[in-house]
Formats: sequence, structure tokens, C-alpha cells
Amino acid sequence: MTQPSATTATGRELFSRLKKGDRVEIGHEVRVGLRTWRTMTRGQVVRTERRRHGLHNPRNPDDKVYSDLIVLKRDDGELTTVTLDEFSVLRLLESRT
Repeated sequence: MTQPSATTATGRELFSRLKKGDRVEIGHEVRVGLRTWRTMTRGQVVRTERRRHGLHNPRNPDDKVYSDLIVLKRDDGELTTVTLDEFSVLRLLESRT
């Protein structure tokens, strides 16, 4: 069974509803060289962003590229940033209403 990713309608909807203080769990792939492994990151949402960035090759100036990212405060107090992609699985653990 395939889990919904951050790029599915469900994941995008959840990302757009996240608020500061919500507790989330993000499953994502980490790639270093030829190695790839799955990991989970849990924490409290500090903020969400849709960040425009450039790529490493020349592109048309009108060809804009964006990434959705979440800044989290982990249980040990560490701040970390997770960029969501097609392999990310976003899950809301606790909502601050």
C-alpha cells in the first residue's frame, strides 16, 4: 500500500493548514551519493514556507522552481528544516487550535 505523499492533494492540503505549534511527523528519503534510506522526523511546527530557488543549470528566467519546507523544533530543542518532495509523507500528530 502506498502512503500519501506531500505532493498528493491530501499532503498539500495538510501542508497549507499547518500552524505554528502543530506537532507533525514527516517520513522522507535521505540520499547521499548512491545510498538512500528512509527516516522519520517529528517535531513542532515553527513555520512553513514556499521557497523559490534556482537550479544548478541555466534555465529560462520565467521558469520558476519552488519547494515547500517546514521548519520544526524537535523534542530535544534542535531546529531542523525538512524540504518536502514526492517521497515525503506528512502526518499531523497534534493540532494547536
